[in-house]
Amino acid sequence: MAESVIRIKRNHYVHILDNNTNVTRTLVGPDIYTRKEHETCLFEPRPCISVPPRHYCVVQNPCVRTAAGDAALDASGQVQLRLGDAEIRFEGEPFPLHPGEVIEEAEGQAVRKLQLIPSNTGYYVRCVRDFTDGGATVVAGKEWMVEGPQTYRPRVEVMVVAEVKATVVRPNTALLLEAKVNFTDRRGQRRVAGERWLERKLGAYLPSVEETVVSLVQGVLLNATRALHLRATRTFTDAYDKTRNAGEEWLVTSADAPVHIVDAYETKMADVKAVSLNSKEYAIVHHPVDADTGRNRFGETVVRRGECTFFLQPGESMPAGVEPVLVVGKEEALLLEAVCEYHDGDVVRKPGRRWMLCGPCEYTPANEVKLLEHRRVIALDKNEGIYVMNTKTGGVRAVIGEPYLPDVHEVLWEKQLPIAVEELLDSPNGRIRTTERNPNFVSHREKHRIIRFNVQHNAAVQIYDYHKKQPRIVLGPNLVMLAPHEEFTVLSLSGGAPKVPNSLQSLQLFLGPRFSSDTIVVETSDHARLRLRLSYNWYFDINRTEPAQKTFSVPDFIGDCCKTIASRVRGAVAAEDFDSFHRNSAKIIRTAVFGVDEAGEIKKELRFNANDFVVTNIDVQSSEPTDEKTRDSLQKSVQLAIEITTKSQEAAARHGNELKDQEAKGQLERQKLVDKIEVENAKTQWLELQAGSEALQASGQSVAEAKARAEALLIEVKSELQQAQMRAKAYRISAEAELQKLQQRQALELEYTKRQNEMDVVKAQAAAEAEAEKVKRMVDAIGRETLVAIARAGPETQAKLLGSLGLKGYLITDGNSPVNLFGAAKGMIGDATK
Repeated sequence: MAESVIRIKRNHYVHILDNNTNVTRTLVGPDIYTRKEHETCLFEPRPCISVPPRHYCVVQNPCVRTAAGDAALDASGQVQLRLGDAEIRFEGEPFPLHPGEVIEEAEGQAVRKLQLIPSNTGYYVRCVRDFTDGGATVVAGKEWMVEGPQTYRPRVEVMVVAEVKATVVRPNTALLLEAKVNFTDRRGQRRVAGERWLERKLGAYLPSVEETVVSLVQGVLLNATRALHLRATRTFTDAYDKTRNAGEEWLVTSADAPVHIVDAYETKMADVKAVSLNSKEYAIVHHPVDADTGRNRFGETVVRRGECTFFLQPGESMPAGVEPVLVVGKEEALLLEAVCEYHDGDVVRKPGRRWMLCGPCEYTPANEVKLLEHRRVIALDKNEGIYVMNTKTGGVRAVIGEPYLPDVHEVLWEKQLPIAVEELLDSPNGRIRTTERNPNFVSHREKHRIIRFNVQHNAAVQIYDYHKKQPRIVLGPNLVMLAPHEEFTVLSLSGGAPKVPNSLQSLQLFLGPRFSSDTIVVETSDHARLRLRLSYNWYFDINRTEPAQKTFSVPDFIGDCCKTIASRVRGAVAAEDFDSFHRNSAKIIRTAVFGVDEAGEIKKELRFNANDFVVTNIDVQSSEPTDEKTRDSLQKSVQLAIEITTKSQEAAARHGNELKDQEAKGQLERQKLVDKIEVENAKTQWLELQAGSEALQASGQSVAEAKARAEALLIEVKSELQQAQMRAKAYRISAEAELQKLQQRQALELEYTKRQNEMDVVKAQAAAEAEAEKVKRMVDAIGRETLVAIARAGPETQAKLLGSLGLKGYLITDGNSPVNLFGAAKGMIGDATK
């Protein structure tokens, strides 16, 4: 400051620097100070620090205080400071800051408000350096909890680590706590570091610094259909005073508690639902728990029947779940086997004994009995059957055309067939080409069903019985049913053109008449090679009443026939030149195949005596040379003939097109003339219509103006009429509303009066009932005998009074009370008689 006179107000201060000694001192007002030349005022007078009630401030580098509380000075007169230290000052007189002191600011405020610790809240504090509190020494590193509600007064030696809020423990909940260090909790129980426990007491819980809240555990609601599967993580005593070993598993049901809170050393494995069985259900429980020891009996099973409800204990399982009781019908039976000695009523079943339980009945499995098979009566038509094997003798038989239920020692026997036969049975007509075979073919035949095959008309099937070692032939149309030891004879035939062996497989032999075709290559005497396509008809000449076995003696009769015919044709063609063969090919081939009789005539058939196979006709379908030059010459001649025919057809077509063009041009010219005439007629009609339109337009405009004026006048009149109607309607609505309002007011007044009268009546009735109740209670309180005594007291007193006077036969009355003179007269008469 440049001024030499410094005016310091009350509760203000300045710092004066002595330039000679370099000592700064503090001046506090009210004061007027004249600055010396060697002194400097460091700043304008500042207000002292004022700490209001419930506030505090933190001063860094505070001054050293004397016993009297003043600032201590060193030898040079400078204020001594506790550098690096801090001091918290609370409410009191305003104070200045000595040179070197700095007030700490937080969020722009030097003076801070004391923190209020609310209820269910605490400050987690830690001692950062040793200090003495009420004669007790608090060492650095100690931690404790300052619980609310209270005002927290901070200390320099204490640091607030965190604000901790209490956790509310509600019904059916608990607090899972964990100990940080070894300590004694609020209940006086010793806790070890790392130990966990539950706090179940309802209300707000504020954890101490030695413990931490792990989580809030929600209780699990248990009922008749819900239980809890638990596992112990270590050995402990649970909430039901039962000792649980580490790794032990158990169930908690509603019988133990309606709500279970999972303890600190319990692990919830799963929610277990109750298994309910009705009277028609059962369940097989594996590894049941022993009721006495509480341990699983591994390897055992228990059958539980309805009606009942139970929980699966840990370790128990129901692989099959809840199963319905087996209902055995009238045409059903169960094949059972005893696995151990079983008492079936009075019958004792030895282990391994089998028996049949026939219906109708209900069957529930037992532990001692094994259900082998549920059998039903197999319904069979007259053309259906099954294979049955006797397990004792091993014999197999076929049952056909009757409902059948296998016996105890009988089972359904599956007849196995080669995959080729299975595929042939699955294919139409029982035949298939080798190239069309499916390598992934899978048979879906029920193998215990009897094998059936429909033999077509004019076909035969050979079946061989390996048990009797004899074949049999079945002619169609017929149905073949194989016996257990019978097999089909599979025919492997040649196919294609030219014929390839084993191209076709078949179960049945077609007897014909049928036809076949083949392609062969022949060579004439002049070395012309030709490819012939032949077709021939054939059939089997057999006795249908008793077919011979030689019919099936030649497996590939097609291949043998084609080879024989081809060899004969090649021999015959080799003796002829190309021209003669080309002219007489059919005759040469038929003569070569069938031969001639004694008369020189061509025979009509070729017979194979080995299997009674007969070829009746042969036809040449095509004949093509295999030599290219010969084929080219034939093609050139054919092409020349085709070109000549084509050119003639083109000339005829061209002439026809020119004729059509001329006719079309004439029709076009004629159509143009007709169109011009129609155009002129249309123009004439258009002009007439235009003139009429202009006339109509002129007349229509005048008519429209007149109509518009009339409609405007009519609209104006209608609008006035509507306004009048609306005004009348509005007045009517207003009057009706006023009338309705008046009616409602009167109705409300009437209702009010009615309810008030009803209330008065109810009040009067209540008063009367109260009075009656009062009299009744008074009478009950006084008692019947007391009332009788009070009623008799007056007359008795009067009688005694009259008796004392010696009066007899006198009647005294006031004239208001009635008197019974009948009794009095009777008394007089009685006295007179005496």
